[in-house]
Amino acid sequence: MARDKKKRKEIKRKLLHKYRLVILNENTFEEKISFKLNRLNVFVTGTLFIIVLIGLTTLIIAFTPLREYIPGYSSTRLKRQATELTYRTDSLVTVLNYTNRYLDNVRLVLRGDIKNNEVNRDSLFEKYKLDPSTVDLTPIREDLLLREEVELEDKYNLFERNIENVGSLLFSPINGTLSQGYDPENKHYAVDVVAPKDTPVKSIADGTVLFSEWTSETGYVIIIEHQDNNLTSVYKHNGSLSKSQGDLVKAGEVIASIGNTGELTTGPHLHFELWKKGKPVNPLNYIDFN
Repeated sequence: MARDKKKRKEIKRKLLHKYRLVILNENTFEEKISFKLNRLNVFVTGTLFIIVLIGLTTLIIAFTPLREYIPGYSSTRLKRQATELTYRTDSLVTVLNYTNRYLDNVRLVLRGDIKNNEVNRDSLFEKYKLDPSTVDLTPIREDLLLREEVELEDKYNLFERNIENVGSLLFSPINGTLSQGYDPENKHYAVDVVAPKDTPVKSIADGTVLFSEWTSETGYVIIIEHQDNNLTSVYKHNGSLSKSQGDLVKAGEVIASIGNTGELTTGPHLHFELWKKGKPVNPLNYIDFN
């Protein structure tokens, strides 16, 4: 017991034993500064200095831009830029997918291929599948009355009406002799009109040029979308093209000239196709080529 007490006194004496720290001029040995210290003061001062240093470092890292220069520390600005780039990338991927699907349908028009006799233009953005068996097709009373009224009017109508005929709204792309008509059974979804070489080819209505390029089979081809009429017109085997992709054209404006280009041609003529809502239609129901 006495030994422990003696040991504590010895430790206390060492901690409180005073030392003098003197700073001298090396040449003159003149005393400049002196401090009286003990081990306890040095320990307490050192501990407080370390705590203050850690606190200041933490504040600098937390509230100043200097934290961005610390290796491995994430930057708020970089995080925000990364998030914006991620959103932009997703948007670009979505637009690219829509564009690819749109170009696939344009290729179908160029090749004249139809799957299941239908190309759904609305599928460029969204496809809806509807089961007809789930739809109630029973006509209502108002529908029956309207049908009777329409039948009564048609009964005394001296002229046959063609509800799809909007020829008065469309220009004839060219005047010439019809060499081959619309024949969907043989996959000829167009009419071939013979005319002299270099005869101007005109747009049937206002629209936007979707495609204007050379193809090996059908030569110079131009495709125009007419949004007002839900129509797409296709002009193949041209000798030259006057419009480029993305150009806006007016009804009756010259877009190409008659030629004999491409592998699938036997002379100067216009191979003209007309598509409505993604389906080929007979151009003769819309346009008079004489």
